[in-house]
Amino acid sequence: MNGDYGTTFPRLRDAAGPVWAEYTRHAFVEGLREGTLPRAAFLGYLVQDYIFLVHFARAWALAVTKAETVEEMRTCAATVDALVNTEIGLHVKTCAEAGLSESDLFGAEEHPANLAYTRYVLDAGHSGDFLDLLAALAPCVMGYGEIGARLGQDVAEGHPFADWIATYAGEEYQQVCREVGALFDTAVARRLGPAPEATPGWARLCHRFTTATRLEVGFWEMGVSFG
Repeated sequence: MNGDYGTTFPRLRDAAGPVWAEYTRHAFVEGLREGTLPRAAFLGYLVQDYIFLVHFARAWALAVTKAETVEEMRTCAATVDALVNTEIGLHVKTCAEAGLSESDLFGAEEHPANLAYTRYVLDAGHSGDFLDLLAALAPCVMGYGEIGARLGQDVAEGHPFADWIATYAGEEYQQVCREVGALFDTAVARRLGPAPEATPGWARLCHRFTTATRLEVGFWEMGVSFG
């Protein structure tokens, strides 16, 4: 599973240390896996994640302007499409079943944990270069891919969060992860050369990636608080 996402991502994940497991095996995630997460926590998370995805799509759109090749632009643009037309659609559908319209989601008050994370990612893009932005974006993309692939192995019929798990375990999302992983690999090779760890820029990427991972942990903590 992990090898499908390229070589740069695993190195950054390993550099993040235990915080990666705190993110991908958080109590919120385990509640999703076991089907025991309170519905209120799940819906509260979905509302905030809808807002997050709006900003995340903007960050990927920013990546189009930071790209140096047409191929980089194509991958970033395809990711925007996947976010806006697939991932956000899941949130709208699930929340509609709970009586929340898309206008309710778009107009919801943004939680401080959401503000911290989304603005960090956008700032990475505005103040840094293409690699800074990818390093800040990668924990969400790849982390959800890992989580989805793991949880997808345990989904029984009638599981309360089957649709959410299926979205991230499914081939369409897994392909996004593979494409972003390949994008990251080629972008790093283009800008840092064949031995990126030996360059001054590598420590900066590790810091970006680890910080974004910590903010993912904070996002799950926010979700738990809604329950």
